[in-house]
Amino acid sequence: MNTITPQQPKKVLVVSAHPEPRSLNASLTSFAVEHLRAAGHEVRVSDLYAMKWKATVDADDFPEHGLGERLHVMDVSERATLAGRLSADVVAEQEKLLWSDAVVLQFPMWWFSAPAILKGWIDRVFTAGFAYGPKVAPPYSEGPLAGRRALLSVTAGARATSFSDRGIHGRVEDVLHPLQHGLFWFTGVRPLDPFAVYGSNALSDERFAAVRQAYGQRLDGLFTDEPVPFRTLVGGDYDHDMRLLPGVEAAGTSGLDLHVRPRTGQ
Repeated sequence: MNTITPQQPKKVLVVSAHPEPRSLNASLTSFAVEHLRAAGHEVRVSDLYAMKWKATVDADDFPEHGLGERLHVMDVSERATLAGRLSADVVAEQEKLLWSDAVVLQFPMWWFSAPAILKGWIDRVFTAGFAYGPKVAPPYSEGPLAGRRALLSVTAGARATSFSDRGIHGRVEDVLHPLQHGLFWFTGVRPLDPFAVYGSNALSDERFAAVRQAYGQRLDGLFTDEPVPFRTLVGGDYDHDMRLLPGVEAAGTSGLDLHVRPRTGQ
């Protein structure tokens, strides 16, 4: 008889960004938390709207920034991070990231991106000296957050075909590339393929049940599914100007796919 070996319990941070607690996004957040905990994982939640998260980076993030001193955000954030002098709310979120083995971002796609409050969470929490920077690790490789996984769970009002390779919106993988590659992989986090719910403005009970089932399967694979195999900066695929070397890619590859290695089995 074949037996299924249970996953080793992990720690998961779920970051939710929707202003309505009765929304589809809130329901998906609750489902993810319950599903992961039922699987034995430990879960923490950052509900950004409920937290009234401050979305803008300014001098208040750096309590010891000198009055009248020019606010060069990267330099000031790096000094404050390394000296342990960031604002308390930012430190609390950084501690959650360090605690986690995986991060799930739950949000509606607004204007082909994340809501401003989630972008502000990223801007303020992923500081220089913590998530990136010359004093921690090179980008696009084994960065300071290496070893963690990430899953984007996104809702979109448009139909799935409009986010296809010939769809007017472009492939959802390309639309989410700034988060998948520019945020997660830049800092060493391994993102999985995104989970997207299309036609989300009006879901029947039947469709919502199907969405829950599909999402549950993706959550079950959070620590076993193959991450997107982005190329590393230090793996020999790029030159000193961070340009992909000629002939590295498979024939016919173009666009953002150039920066993804062939998948296992391909």
